[in-house]
Amino acid sequence: MADKIKVAFFDAKDYDIKSFEEANTGGNIKIKFFETKLDEDTVKLAKGYDVVCIFVNDTVNEKVVNALVKKGVKLIALRCAGFNNVDVKAAAGRIGVVRVPAYSPYAVAEHAMALLLTSTRRIHKSYIRTKDFNFSLNGLMGFDLHGKTVGVVGTGKIGRVFIDICKGFGMKVLAYDKFPAKDVDFEYADLKEIWKKCDIISFHCPLTEETYHMVDSKSIKNMKKGVVLINTSRGALIDADALLNGIRNRHIGAACLDVYEEEADVFFEDRSGHIFEDDTLARLISMPNVIVTSHQAFLTQEALTNIAATTIANMEEYLKTGSCANEVKA
Repeated sequence: MADKIKVAFFDAKDYDIKSFEEANTGGNIKIKFFETKLDEDTVKLAKGYDVVCIFVNDTVNEKVVNALVKKGVKLIALRCAGFNNVDVKAAAGRIGVVRVPAYSPYAVAEHAMALLLTSTRRIHKSYIRTKDFNFSLNGLMGFDLHGKTVGVVGTGKIGRVFIDICKGFGMKVLAYDKFPAKDVDFEYADLKEIWKKCDIISFHCPLTEETYHMVDSKSIKNMKKGVVLINTSRGALIDADALLNGIRNRHIGAACLDVYEEEADVFFEDRSGHIFEDDTLARLISMPNVIVTSHQAFLTQEALTNIAATTIANMEEYLKTGSCANEVKA
């Protein structure tokens, strides 16, 4: 490639800049980092670039796709596995879309277990207490994970790693996947059985029309009383208002959330000095049995290194050959 690939990099954070600068050793790519997210208002910044590099909360709907094509952009490079924020049908045959299907399944699966342990053993509360030299154990009683039944929705790489971790704790696993894997050492079940039997349910599936709000008021009623829900995938798998009601009426025992369906204008930003306008999220955070982290499950050194290396390789492969092993097709 004689000319350098010009990349408009949206929603850039310090850790993104560092990892991509370290990975960009070949000299074929010139990256312009923008703090702003890509959407209908900011797509004008993509003029003159070959590639736009985006993350989970950038918006690439049909209007943005049309604008990118008009501006001569050849490729949308997602630096994540999920692509629900891209209108793939609108892009088909007009502009390429590539992603990072696997960067570190251990990062996300380990974070899911960290959330679960923190919640069930009240570690977050104990940490705050001891900072004030309060060593009382009142209100800190948890429960053993050993012997509990965990439902794992989605048995891709992340789901499989999470299953291995759960089995290490001596938990019984029931799993659901639209496309069950063969030759596995765990049991598959339908969602109705998972709702009914599981003490803990963890979500590791993509967001699609089929999985949107798969946890709603109806499914929550069918769940075991006191169930613990973990979501490290996509926020809109869970209806946040239904979740809040389920916690209020004591049906849901706890919720561990690394994602939230209306996170786009909140997560990854410091909102501590602002009046918080999302009442549902504010109420969830205020609940003593809810833990919220800011979409950080992916954030390990290993994952960032793999994300940067794979994204750059995707760009080079697609622009050189017109196709890519990690291409997303409608």
